[in-house]
Amino acid sequence: MKIGLTGTMSVGKTTLVDALKESNKFKHYKFATERSKYLSDLGIPLNTDSTLKGQTVFLAERCAELLNENIITDRTIIDVLSFTFKADSINFKDKKLFESYAKRFISEYDYIFYIPMEGVELEDNGVRCVDKDYRDKIDFTIKQMIKDHGTEPKNVISIPPRLTVEERVAFIEENTPTTYL
Repeated sequence: MKIGLTGTMSVGKTTLVDALKESNKFKHYKFATERSKYLSDLGIPLNTDSTLKGQTVFLAERCAELLNENIITDRTIIDVLSFTFKADSINFKDKKLFESYAKRFISEYDYIFYIPMEGVELEDNGVRCVDKDYRDKIDFTIKQMIKDHGTEPKNVISIPPRLTVEERVAFIEENTPTTYL
């Protein structure tokens, strides 16, 4: 089963993936977290400075994750598309062409869990953008991408706001089957 977490910056996606590693239900899964610091150190622009080449690298990472049979990842194709659409350096025509290609892979997720930002403070990890307006725009765009492409994965589920990490783990455990055929 392929499970992706989606949400704007600093909502706890990576923290949640790390917590899911401890779940017996997912003991046979691989777990993937984005390597923003590593990619930034390679010179790949992130956040508001993102470029078409940079977003292509992020898309390739998400597609590589989807090659696994059982995986839980802290980013999805929807996240890549959202950051692409908010990148000032990418013209609209290229954004639409990128979307028409990238959206093909959304259907490969069995479950996508949207993590809301309500009740979660924006943290500075030294890599992510800490502009609150930009964070809001990414969240809005993710929700729009879910609306536009939400029927493509088998299940897109919103996690209720203001849950603890433990409550989020329990929610995901309760909303995914024990076995998946």
